[in-house]
Amino acid sequence: MFLKMRQLLLFMFALVALSSCNEYQKVLKNEDVKAKYDLAQKYYDAEDYKRANRLFEQIAPKYAGKPQGERVMFFLADTYFQRKDYNMAGYQFERFLKQYPKSEKVPEAAFMGAKSYYELSPNYSLDQADTDKALTKLQTFINTYGESEYFEEANNMAIELTTKKEKKAFEIAKQYNKLGEFQYDLLKTAVAALDNFISDNPGSVFREEALYYKVEASTNLALNSFDFVKKERIETAKTAYAVLFKNFPETQFAKKANDLLEDLDKELGSIEKPADTSAK
Repeated sequence: MFLKMRQLLLFMFALVALSSCNEYQKVLKNEDVKAKYDLAQKYYDAEDYKRANRLFEQIAPKYAGKPQGERVMFFLADTYFQRKDYNMAGYQFERFLKQYPKSEKVPEAAFMGAKSYYELSPNYSLDQADTDKALTKLQTFINTYGESEYFEEANNMAIELTTKKEKKAFEIAKQYNKLGEFQYDLLKTAVAALDNFISDNPGSVFREEALYYKVEASTNLALNSFDFVKKERIETAKTAYAVLFKNFPETQFAKKANDLLEDLDKELGSIEKPADTSAK
């Protein structure tokens, strides 16, 4: 009995699906714009964004300049977003903003356009052109729509993308420092890169780590320098050590930094040790 009931339900489901498919194909092929609009809305409400998108694509040019055009274009852009076609979604939301600048949907469209580029932002190690574009869009939205219901989400996304860009810059500086273990000339580049990162990103979550790696790079550079510049570079490394502890008195890198300072003081002592004049 249960098996027959299950088979009947499956049959009815297949029948409904076939009917829906036939309806979609029929409306898709005819010239009745109103029928396409109604069916597109039906699919959109049912979250069948693939079919809704196809229908909205067909009718968008027909509704240009008409009262329904605003609604059609917004839904068209959103169907692209829901289908994860973020390039097209971003483009269509931008079109919506240009064509309907007075629409009550403008704040939402501006947010969704920015979010489309946010979704395109790649891993921090890759090119960050889409991240830059997303940040520009998000910052414009944040500056313009401070009272929007999407403000907090936009702000969180901007923070996330900013951190991603900071991580890329920081990892490059760290890589120079690591390579400096084998090629000491790169330690100068490491120190410069860390200096730039610290000055360019004063509020970065990587600031403490960057300050420590500057101590490490500066120390290794000083200890492996020629004698005529060694003392100056030791003093520079010690200054970096002082800056680390000034900014982070309880730094997690205290032991490592103190070990480096000990090496610096030991080397400085050997340089400044007076020559033995006892021999005549």
